[in-house]
Amino acid sequence: MSVIYSNPDARTWRTHPAPDVLRFHQSLPGYTPTRLVEVPALAEELGVARVFVKEEASRLGLPAFKVLGASYAISRALSARTGHDEALDFDALRSIAPAVRLVAATDGNHGRAVAHVARLLGLRAEIYTPAGITRAAKDAIEAEGAHRIEVDAPYDDVVRTAAASVDDDAVLIQDTSWDGYEEIPAWIVDGYSTLLAETDQQATAAGSVPFDVVFVPVGVGSLAEAVLRHYRSGESAPSVVSVEPAAAPAILASLHAGRPVTVPTSDTIMAGLNCGTPTEAGWPTLQAGIDRALTVTDDQAATAVHDLAALGIDAGPCGAASLAGARSLGSLPADATVLLLSTEGRAANPLPDRS
Repeated sequence: MSVIYSNPDARTWRTHPAPDVLRFHQSLPGYTPTRLVEVPALAEELGVARVFVKEEASRLGLPAFKVLGASYAISRALSARTGHDEALDFDALRSIAPAVRLVAATDGNHGRAVAHVARLLGLRAEIYTPAGITRAAKDAIEAEGAHRIEVDAPYDDVVRTAAASVDDDAVLIQDTSWDGYEEIPAWIVDGYSTLLAETDQQATAAGSVPFDVVFVPVGVGSLAEAVLRHYRSGESAPSVVSVEPAAAPAILASLHAGRPVTVPTSDTIMAGLNCGTPTEAGWPTLQAGIDRALTVTDDQAATAVHDLAALGIDAGPCGAASLAGARSLGSLPADATVLLLSTEGRAANPLPDRS
């Protein structure tokens, strides 16, 4: 059974919205909104009025949402180096991008996204990975033309190694923050707001009332921060539920402790969520705004992957964690409209062969 945290005051908390970055993403090659799928079978199973899944299985040529944050942060960072205070659109950026190398640590999708954007800009990418990520994830990063450096250590240590490698000719594009490194992670969070702006537009077109409950998979917490900034800055304030692997419950442990803590992690099929330390800059938002937090097991995530596939939805283990979390939470209002954020497709992180 999942360990659950609850904050009854979270829905009354408000913050400022993220900037509108949709126009920037519309300038990227191949931009198109990802699907928002209504799934009546899941609504019946969960005992609610409506269930929608935001399917991030094909985003700007990649099988995960991470490229939204990586592309915007890279544009802001490189634009700033050329004297611009805002993100240049992609064609303009490509024509003036300085010859720097882009550096990132990753357990899969973020590093591939950084490498992908670097390739489109004609820049070098240096991506640090833990040894334990899948062969498919390693191959995908290298297929983008990046130099991949493997570090036989937990994810937090891989991040420190990547950061220590940066010199004047490099820019660290990291999706977690710490003291003295806040600006680029904040731009990454801003970039994720496009996903939520699309979702609202699509839900309105589908005749949906505002969402009542949103389930979000959580690693260091950057996407959850974006979700909270989006849904805690307007009139509507859905309940936000964070879902983590039982093998890496950093946000849950920190919420219980009332402060950011680092937890030991172990192997999980939810590789992109296998993070031991919350993002430092986003922590106040997570602490104030998350209504409920829980963990799910690998078996629960794997079952959700198969069940979503049977319903025509492409979700990898991290993306399917949202459904696993909704099932684990159990009691939801019968009149609720539920949003499940599925953050990756199966191609991003294939299930291991257990035959």
